[in-house]
Amino acid sequence: MNEYDSSRLVESLVASHGYKSTSTPENASLLLLNTCSVREKAQEKVFSQLGRWRKWKMDNPELMIGVGGCVASQEGESILKRAPYVDFVFGPQTYHRVGDMVQQSINSRRPSIDITFPEIEKFDCLPPRRVDGPRAFVSIMEGCSKYCSFCVVPYTRGEEYSRSFDSVITEIYELAEQGVREITLLGQNVNAYRTVDYLGRLVDFATLLKYVKEIDGIGRIRYTTSHPLEFTDALAKAHQEIPSLAQHVHLPVQSGSNEVLARMKRRYTRENYLDIIANLRSHCPEISISSDFIVGFPGETESDFQDTLDLIDEVGFDHSFSFLYSPRPGTPAAEYKDDAPVTEKKRRLSVLQNRISTHASQISASMLNSTQNVLVEGVSKRRPNEICGRTENNRVVNFEGSKKYIGQFVDVRITMNMPNSLRGMIINSNSQELQINWIVQSR
Repeated sequence: MNEYDSSRLVESLVASHGYKSTSTPENASLLLLNTCSVREKAQEKVFSQLGRWRKWKMDNPELMIGVGGCVASQEGESILKRAPYVDFVFGPQTYHRVGDMVQQSINSRRPSIDITFPEIEKFDCLPPRRVDGPRAFVSIMEGCSKYCSFCVVPYTRGEEYSRSFDSVITEIYELAEQGVREITLLGQNVNAYRTVDYLGRLVDFATLLKYVKEIDGIGRIRYTTSHPLEFTDALAKAHQEIPSLAQHVHLPVQSGSNEVLARMKRRYTRENYLDIIANLRSHCPEISISSDFIVGFPGETESDFQDTLDLIDEVGFDHSFSFLYSPRPGTPAAEYKDDAPVTEKKRRLSVLQNRISTHASQISASMLNSTQNVLVEGVSKRRPNEICGRTENNRVVNFEGSKKYIGQFVDVRITMNMPNSLRGMIINSNSQELQINWIVQSR
């Protein structure tokens, strides 16, 4: 979500003031931080970065500094108090107004702040998308109304609201015309998407996917992040009925203990979650599942933690984002009693991550000699004579091939599994290059 917001912010400033991005921040005339407040560590990084920029501001008073995103929404004026050299502060729902804030800073050199929650407005005010590459994010909804006890998102991004059906479809059409072949639909709870079409008919998330698949050029659809409460049977069936819908789901569970889930106010049980996975796999047996985990939540016992490990083994997660619990100001969980020592929490986190890695390695090994449909994204980072792309279960594959394949789907046979990637070779007999090679060999 932040990556999408950042790209849209840049596009907005290019349109309003003719700015362009630079790879040398010390030479920039405008520095922006787009922030996240899900964890305390990320929040403190904001002020550390601002501290490093302070000297640049002292050396160049004309330099403008803006802070946006969820930390900006949460901290508000306290950012200006801790870092008075910041010129403006904006929230995740007001970055479309940054052009006006920049102009105000140029004209008055007085700090400004806008962390309000105008629904939908930003999508109507942003310029048309301009992307470079075959993959793109599309935000289809904002905010969250689940109010989990540990989470600050409802307070920093506001309540759930969905973009209009026409707006979403139009943006994807425009991206497809620019050569985008893979779309990732975004939302804090993306599968909570609800709106109506031009005839007033309900369009839920599963219905939206069916429309997206009909857009010429879009060969693969992904989405993140989904929520178990909104994972309908229709969505599970969509993974069987829509060939372009990636056989991969990121479905955060957070814990495998019913007691912990209740204190987290997740509003589902371990059994509910397992039922969702079973239903999903009944429609799409090859589906890959990744998840989020919070380790060391207040009151988590060794037995609770073991329940989480057992859940990992039962589901066989392919990947995870896992973190130590971080109390967020203003959330109910910040007031919970927490007796477990940090050393014990770190031990549990290490055990959990190793368990996930074991499953991921087994899945990678099972992919050896299989044929994977890969969207070629560009040149390999480490081998300039190779190209790379991603499989449906989101693994990076490096292989020999011409740059002409960038932006295309090719079939790749997996020849080697490595810790963080795969290697393979193109076997797509429909490619012109391979047809020519075959003719030469046959002579």
